[in-house]
Amino acid sequence: MKSQDQSYEYPWAQPVRHNHRWLLAGVMVLVIATGWRYPVFGFVVPVAMLTGILGSLLRGRYVCGNICPRGSFYDTAFRFVGGSRPIPPLLRSPLFRWLFMALLMTALALQIAQKPHDPLHWGFVFWTACAVTTALGIILGTIYRARTWCSFCPVGTIASALGGKKYQLQIADHCRRCAACEKSCPMGFSISAHSGAGALSEKDCLKCSSCTAACPVGALSWPQEGS
Repeated sequence: MKSQDQSYEYPWAQPVRHNHRWLLAGVMVLVIATGWRYPVFGFVVPVAMLTGILGSLLRGRYVCGNICPRGSFYDTAFRFVGGSRPIPPLLRSPLFRWLFMALLMTALALQIAQKPHDPLHWGFVFWTACAVTTALGIILGTIYRARTWCSFCPVGTIASALGGKKYQLQIADHCRRCAACEKSCPMGFSISAHSGAGALSEKDCLKCSSCTAACPVGALSWPQEGS
């Protein structure tokens, strides 16, 4: 097991993370609200996708939990309202996730192919895909957990495959298995079940630190740089 002093998160990190999520949520609202009129805003979508994929090589799905505009929007929109039912196992299944990604990417490619030399058309296609999938995520978030979309997001699927084992949440010996962390986890993981191993091995952990903030005894934290 990992001891308490092997990992650490600065005490100011959680408030800063909360504040910047409001800013990122604002970016998401701006893109959705204006992209139909100004398609250039649609290029925020591929930039966010590429950031999530490249970021996974270092810290798994850290970008999903801390930098993704859509994820921040869901965190903000469903902060006080939204569903609480467990995420359906079907949405987590690899077959469903990869099939959904293949269908979505195929649809994007077919739409872009209609006007391949028109950048504004590309932007409008990206905006349309973002608007439709965000609406889907909102519907699911009102029924299940706020981050239900993240359980089968195509970028998240790639990120978990590339770096799912990186930057794992550390669980110290003094974990009481009170499940306070699990109630705050946007993905609904059974974190305390991994206490014996000393780390959470879930590849789809968003590294959002909701669990570390909720732990009453400070038993959860992240690896130090270089450890």
